[in-house]
Amino acid sequence: MKGMSLEAIAARAAQAATKAGRAVQDVTVIAVSKVQPDDRVRAVLDSGHRTFGENKVQEAQGKWPGFRADFGHVAVHLIGPLQTNKARAAMDLFDAIHTVDRPKLVHTMARLAQDMGRCPDLFIQVNTGAEPQKAGALPEETDSLIASARAADLPVRGLMCIPPVDADPAPHFAMLADMAARNGLSGLSMGMSDDFEVAIAHGATHIRVGSAIFGARTTG
Repeated sequence: MKGMSLEAIAARAAQAATKAGRAVQDVTVIAVSKVQPDDRVRAVLDSGHRTFGENKVQEAQGKWPGFRADFGHVAVHLIGPLQTNKARAAMDLFDAIHTVDRPKLVHTMARLAQDMGRCPDLFIQVNTGAEPQKAGALPEETDSLIASARAADLPVRGLMCIPPVDADPAPHFAMLADMAARNGLSGLSMGMSDDFEVAIAHGATHIRVGSAIFGARTTG
């Protein structure tokens, strides 16, 4: 599968934002570069795009210091599950982490933020479909997790979800938007290659687009 151009994705996102009565600049396209060959990533960097998403800390550590040396600052967001023992490395490398999903991770990050004197922007991941195999706080646990992260002075910017594969994503996006509004959060990380326009209609501020930009992944 060949990807569309980044310009085409940006145009579709802009059209969806305008249709929803939202400002185009309020939607950030995260180009999901996990397991993509370096030449494909470099081509997107060459086009001027500067916001990328990665699933694994170790892969990102091997990729982004070199690209940042060549291209200057690039915002890299962690969008995959985070193990507690990788939290320090993640906080050191990423500009935002979208997968904070449990009290133990909140406590670890709070301690590390004090020690490091910095913390990336954080999104709480919500398992809106309550799928047993999927990461994310259950909907009924989300308010308390947000509260504990805020009590620890962590910079919680918003919420993230990945709807069940075969479900209509709209109710999940609506649920996430309601939770964010209830908690006074403005960030909504939701929507991927197949459903980002629906997500934008429901208020997405960050859409995570991989295959539609890069084409099908070659591995993983």
